[in-house]
Amino acid sequence: MPFSLLLTLAFAIALLTGLLVKFWLASRQIRHVARHRDQVPADFSAAVTLQAHQKAADYTLVKARFGLLELAFGAAVLLGWTLLGGLDLLNRALLSWLGGGMIQQLALLAAFALVGGLIDLPFTLYQTFVIEERFGFNKVTPRLWLADLAKSTVIGILIGLPIAALILWLMGAAGGLWWLWAWGAWMAFNLLLMMIYPTFIAPWFNQFKPLEDDTLKARVTALMQRCGFSAKGLFVMDGSKRSAHANAYFTGFGAAKRVVFYDTLLARLSPGEVDAVLAHELGHFKHRHILQRMVSLFAMSLAGFALLGWLSAQSWFYGGLGVRPNMAGANDALALLLFLLAVPVFSFFISPLFAQMSRRHEFEADAYAVAQTRGEDLRSALLKLYEDNASTLTPDPVFVRFYYSHPPATERLARMAS
Repeated sequence: MPFSLLLTLAFAIALLTGLLVKFWLASRQIRHVARHRDQVPADFSAAVTLQAHQKAADYTLVKARFGLLELAFGAAVLLGWTLLGGLDLLNRALLSWLGGGMIQQLALLAAFALVGGLIDLPFTLYQTFVIEERFGFNKVTPRLWLADLAKSTVIGILIGLPIAALILWLMGAAGGLWWLWAWGAWMAFNLLLMMIYPTFIAPWFNQFKPLEDDTLKARVTALMQRCGFSAKGLFVMDGSKRSAHANAYFTGFGAAKRVVFYDTLLARLSPGEVDAVLAHELGHFKHRHILQRMVSLFAMSLAGFALLGWLSAQSWFYGGLGVRPNMAGANDALALLLFLLAVPVFSFFISPLFAQMSRRHEFEADAYAVAQTRGEDLRSALLKLYEDNASTLTPDPVFVRFYYSHPPATERLARMAS
């Protein structure tokens, strides 16, 4: 049996199997959340109202059911791009218009991104202006949404096209080990992006003002000093102009690290609770979770580039995924796109391993926060965040093991109490 046919069968089987597993998991989640909708779990009955519990359940159910539609549509689009010849048709059209060469390859990447964005647009709009609006989370106006879209497009062109051109050039000019050079360029680009994002890109979308609450600033600074951590500054982000969801995070890399609080978070939590949330984030650094994830990302991307380096030289790789390679010129952009389309289909089956690792990191960060602050503050802060973000307290256990990067509230609070 030709390798191209084997790849076609493997891709189709993996896509169908993955789709069935995703539907099964989503169905379990829907049934489980609906079954426990009308009763607050006993451990939370004193802190969470039935109304808040039901809102979280309804929010979860609406998103899960909408997700089923997205899953089916996404699988159909993926088939359309690959085995049904959509990517091949787009490539042939651009070849006939522009001929071969770098311009055509960059045009293929740009056209693919444009068409993909237009296909996803109705789902994005429905998610933002219907689902999030229905549950009181959306604060984005159509004008702001259009402004964000325009800014994202400009940034994508200014940043995305140069790195894409560099990688395509390396694929054609750096010989058999092009993938190693491309990996190095990609990693350098990501590290640079982490450094410049907080000061040059993020302010395009949000306002970042220095934390003005002197009492809270003193508490946070003392906590960071106690934990042996320093940052370039403490900032408050106007997250409320887009969403009612609350969060806090570190951004940047090296000396450019910043602590950022959503204004919605500061409005909701007490100073002690803010301390506890920040201590949790510091716990990730103390346990070197960020470094571990970066090393894992570097290793996986190196393996990915090496695999792409081999596959891009195999004619069956293109034919097996519904594309006719250009026999008279380069197929580097085609190889990139096919790889990006195919890899998630196969890697889906190992995703629970990464979710498990992430949940373990969250438990460790929680333990660190409890050691550095009051455990009761972390507990109450988590309950408020779960309520404010309408996170269900009763997710399906199998769904959790497969998808959740953070442990559910029942497990986190039980671990704190033990």
